[in-house]
Amino acid sequence: MQIRFDGRVALVTGAAQGIGQAIARHLAEAGGRVHVADIDAAGLEAFAGPRALTPHGVDLADRPAVKAMVDRVVAAHGRIDIVVNAAGGVRRQVGRPIAEVDEASWRALFEANVDSAFWLAQAVAGPMQQAGFGRIVHIASGAGLRPSLTGIQAYTAAKHALVGLTKQLSQDLGRYGITCNAVAPGFVLSNPTTQRQWESYGADGQNKLIEGIHTRRLGTADDIANAVTFLASDQAGWISGQIISVDGGRS
Repeated sequence: MQIRFDGRVALVTGAAQGIGQAIARHLAEAGGRVHVADIDAAGLEAFAGPRALTPHGVDLADRPAVKAMVDRVVAAHGRIDIVVNAAGGVRRQVGRPIAEVDEASWRALFEANVDSAFWLAQAVAGPMQQAGFGRIVHIASGAGLRPSLTGIQAYTAAKHALVGLTKQLSQDLGRYGITCNAVAPGFVLSNPTTQRQWESYGADGQNKLIEGIHTRRLGTADDIANAVTFLASDQAGWISGQIISVDGGRS
């Protein structure tokens, strides 16, 4: 199977690092015209510039800013075909006892992982409906299917909410030729946060984690990008509302 995106316009969020960057590379290498977005404008520009990708430094929790970004993409190309939402994460938080979690910390992770995904889907739904075609792919997490290794209650709750949103969007938009799916990665060393988490386990904890993975290895950003590339393709046109675990068999 050869997957190509010639003539397709894609937007990948969370592309200043890790998984988002890998996804953007895969789509561009397959012929897509790729726009990338992240709140880290400097990091995004450093990635996008050498690859001739179009960067958008945007806080995805800002609804008007998200709408303006999508409008710019549509104005430039007349369409937007593929949206991959790889933004989110733990925002430098660590696991804490329930009694120590403050309101601001709780809300920050919902803004980053759920609010942003909905504002983005809301902004692209209209252009995709008009075209009769669309692919929306969210990067969820194993933490959206079970308790999180991070121990961060808000992260687990937010990723579970993202799973529910994915299924609801599939039902709402499927009749217009728009599919909506999510990839739930296992443990992937893709950014400084996951590197710190990995190191915190120590040798015994690291060995235990790997022994719990059927393939006996950690994932890579390219492992996740390969799954996203398929879900974004024409060949995946009858796959929607699904949460695909890409975790080496841990699930």
